[in-house]
Amino acid sequence: MKIVIATAVYYPMTNGVAVFSHNLAVGLARRGHDVMVLCPSQTGKNHTLVMDGVKVVYLKSIQAKVYPDQIHPVPKKKRLFYRHGFRVSVFPQREIRKALDKFKPDVVHVQISDPIGLSVVFCAKKRGIPIVTTEHNQPEVITDPLKIPGFLKKPVNVLLAAYFVNRQSKSDFVTMPTKQAIDSLIISRGKELDVPVAAVSNGVDIGNFKPGKPSREIYDKYNIPADRPIVLYVGRVDPEKKIGTVIEAFSLALKKIPNALMLVVGDGVDKNRLEKKVSEEGISENVKFLGRILPPDLYEIYKVGDLFATASEIETQGIVLIEAAATGLPLIAVDKGAVSEVCITGENGYLCQPGNASEISEAMVKILIDRKLRDKFRQNSVKIASEHDFEKTLDKFINIYNRVQEKGRP
Repeated sequence: MKIVIATAVYYPMTNGVAVFSHNLAVGLARRGHDVMVLCPSQTGKNHTLVMDGVKVVYLKSIQAKVYPDQIHPVPKKKRLFYRHGFRVSVFPQREIRKALDKFKPDVVHVQISDPIGLSVVFCAKKRGIPIVTTEHNQPEVITDPLKIPGFLKKPVNVLLAAYFVNRQSKSDFVTMPTKQAIDSLIISRGKELDVPVAAVSNGVDIGNFKPGKPSREIYDKYNIPADRPIVLYVGRVDPEKKIGTVIEAFSLALKKIPNALMLVVGDGVDKNRLEKKVSEEGISENVKFLGRILPPDLYEIYKVGDLFATASEIETQGIVLIEAAATGLPLIAVDKGAVSEVCITGENGYLCQPGNASEISEAMVKILIDRKLRDKFRQNSVKIASEHDFEKTLDKFINIYNRVQEKGRP
């Protein structure tokens, strides 16, 4: 098939949607499909590259200041919220029409309701091209970080939910990463869609995330001691990820396990504040900020951990949780969003109440001091992660693409 993937975020960004879109494009190309990605340019200028067998069309863009892209610093005087900006293609219709008419896709797969996604849907409709939509967001994912006043938040969330559902209704097939995400956005809000809706995991390449001992070189390269229990966090270091809650919980756990070490892998606007917090609490020797680490080193870094902990309340699935589970790590997360399909209390870790540092700390101590429990959770994590193997995700999307094509044929 000839498949177009439209997304507001793509490589070299490393958030969940960018990683999924990149994995999907490369996986489809590896299966022999002809894939074109439409996304905002990271330079601002239109250009095309071929990477990993995928044609990537970077559309003209401008820099916004309301979301971190982990790449482009925004001068302090110009920041609206984050110190890193977000590039947006504001009027991409002409570029998209040209790209679609030249590529002639059999199906388009839209990831986000940005101007690119909306324009691709409009152009595909006019050309009779089947449309698949994946909804990665929930309204709270957008409103929580923006500190909207409480009395406005609920009506804004209602409006956003209505917008998401309206956007999805214009496609031929809708997917979301989890059943819980479908329930939260559609069923629990009393919404209905006249098109098929299915839960399809974002998945991870299980082949890259395997249990085992990390290489000696990874300890040396990142100056990590090999003889201390390690709590690991991987992901964006931004306020909505609630890493401060994990650090608070870890600080409490140090009272019982004083030689424990916490590794924070990633970068973001909250990093400086968290480093200051760690220093003020006098636990700088126990918390290391390693910055952004990319594969292949990232695969080894996961193996260093004894458990993975996050307090994020905005995950629609949590790719890093699947990656950690696939590597055989016990998980600690909070019971909000859709992480309960990956982190299952008593099976491969503990789901704690949002914001409850004391409960998270207790979970850390239980896992770190009990080798048998840790081994049990490790085995179950690998088993749970196997259900999110990216090859299964590819199979499901290819079947969906075939299905919408068959529906559109006379």
